[in-house]
Amino acid sequence: MRELWGYVRACRAVLLLALVMTLLASAAALAQPLAAKAVVDALGAGQELATPLVLLSALVVVSAAAAGGGTWLLDRTGERVVLGIRRRLSFRLTRLRVVELDRHAAGNLVARATSDSNLMRTAATTGLIEIVDGSLSFVATFGLMVFLDVRLTLMTAGVLVVVGAVVGVILPRIRAAVTRAQEAVGVLGAALDRALGAARAVKANAAEARETARIDAAAEQGYQAGLVGSRYSALVAVVTELSLQVSFLVVLGVGGAFVAAGSLPVSTLVAFLLALFYLTAPIASLTGGATQLQQGLGAVVRLREVTGLEVEDDVDASDASPPIPRRASRVPQIRIDGVSFAYPDREPALRHLSLTIPPNRVTALVGPSGAGKSTLFALLLRFYEPSTGTIYLDDCDIAELSRAELRSRLAWVDQDSSALSGTLAENLRFGAPQATDDDLRAVLSEVRLEGLIERLPEGWSSEVGGRGAAISGGERQRLAIARALLRRPAVLLLDEASSQLDTVNELALRETIVRIAQRATVVIIAHRMATVTAADHIAVLEAGTLTASGTHDELVETSALYRNLAATQLSGAH
Repeated sequence: MRELWGYVRACRAVLLLALVMTLLASAAALAQPLAAKAVVDALGAGQELATPLVLLSALVVVSAAAAGGGTWLLDRTGERVVLGIRRRLSFRLTRLRVVELDRHAAGNLVARATSDSNLMRTAATTGLIEIVDGSLSFVATFGLMVFLDVRLTLMTAGVLVVVGAVVGVILPRIRAAVTRAQEAVGVLGAALDRALGAARAVKANAAEARETARIDAAAEQGYQAGLVGSRYSALVAVVTELSLQVSFLVVLGVGGAFVAAGSLPVSTLVAFLLALFYLTAPIASLTGGATQLQQGLGAVVRLREVTGLEVEDDVDASDASPPIPRRASRVPQIRIDGVSFAYPDREPALRHLSLTIPPNRVTALVGPSGAGKSTLFALLLRFYEPSTGTIYLDDCDIAELSRAELRSRLAWVDQDSSALSGTLAENLRFGAPQATDDDLRAVLSEVRLEGLIERLPEGWSSEVGGRGAAISGGERQRLAIARALLRRPAVLLLDEASSQLDTVNELALRETIVRIAQRATVVIIAHRMATVTAADHIAVLEAGTLTASGTHDELVETSALYRNLAATQLSGAH
């Protein structure tokens, strides 16, 4: 409950005003039975009806207007609560550590920001207000009923006690059912993200039926959990409605007998029955608010799981960072000193690796699959932290730099060469928002993509499609390289950056890399022999350790592993 209140604390003034208006509406409605009694008494006594009728009409208008105003304020506040939750979640989700993203499906995380936040909306606003309003209105209505006739009130109370007991048992079950249903929504989101994220692979492997079955299973799980919650909610509604109907029949029968016996005025019976009818509103508010609150508390638990995940808290440009030594402010040497790292529940990917990567040179990392090449890039970018050892830019331990400062000096092109949904210009400026059109033209020329602008129908403003589907694989790869070059990095990391290029464009890329090395430290992971032999320095990795380093000619003479790679994997890949 404290966490739930934390989400609405900033809106407490508006919530208080909404509560006042809701209570005013309830009070005006509660006064209507007394006004009706005054009308009946005036009729019986032959008195003028103008005053009680005007009073009754005014109470009706005030009740409706206050209820409408309170509803508007609650809806407006609810939307602000949802906005605040989604902003907070988006801030955290975009800063989650990579290790957390490895553990949690993206679709499940998205569900926390969409479906769960909507449950919080009603619980934190309407639910809380309905509970307070329902409680106060119930007490006030019950007090009015006692004032009108104690005997009839006691009969009504006997029925309502049974209702309270039943509802008290059911509400925790509703919360559990809603929690299971929301978990199922997350599973469904993850299944859809899996299928849509690899749509071409699904189609190419004729796996539509299997993926549909997986999605259907998640949807069925959510349906069953939602069905359980609906059953309990329906049971609460039935018990509540039945109790009020029974109370009405008892009051009507016994109260009619009291009227016949002369111990109860007709106007009092009418007023009591109206009050009993009015009692449905606070009871409905109490049960509805309690149900919404239970749903919201289930959502709080799921949101707490997200807020408990580890984030990178030093990735914004404003994040403080220690001063960079003078040498590290230029093109740096990279020194890996005794670094080890293992992914959770897996064998170590790197084992006491020590390696020096010289500045203003092209260094190639080669080795069999699983040698630890891409893992080394991930550690350089601080996606993960080494288990042991240290990585230096010149004499500066990268762990002492903020991630914002470190990553501003590095540019990385991954082997997937991902493109984002949006325009060509937006993709190019993704890492360099301030780049001018001239900068874009220059870098496109450098990677031989100048013809792409002319070919696309809307030039810079052309959409590249989801994951870059509107352009070819080679164009996506060159687009990713251009995006990296726009950042003017001190260190350029290329992971299989030429895997989808033809021979002509690969040759052009090698020439580009040579030019870049004049102003940056370049590290490439490559399986193509031409790319490897063009490197100034080659490091051979196997099972997470450095087995040899040197030039191509040196390694052919000294390293059996390199000779084998050169004769099979490297030459065959070209």
